[in-house]
Amino acid sequence: MPITPTDQEQEYIARKEFERMQQTKAEKSKNIATEEKLKLKELHHMRCPKCGMELVEIKYRAIMIDKCSGCEGIWLDAGELESVSQLEKTGLDKLFSAFRKD
Repeated sequence: MPITPTDQEQEYIARKEFERMQQTKAEKSKNIATEEKLKLKELHHMRCPKCGMELVEIKYRAIMIDKCSGCEGIWLDAGELESVSQLEKTGLDKLFSAFRKD
């Protein structure tokens, strides 16, 4: 005589199966998101966010400043603005003169 599961057992099994499916779906979504981020990074790495041209790194003291080869915009990475703001007035004037268009 076969043993039939109770309603509570069937509900428990169904809930566990649902949780397993949700976890699998979340992992797939995470993997897709990670792959998508890598693709976007490859497309946009060292590209100007304004015009899309290549960025050129210029070292000024210990700060790596990115300058666009197209629109000549200046871009700073995380923490670099704080480093620039700590420069003395003469150092800041020299930095601005290095990027000034004549």
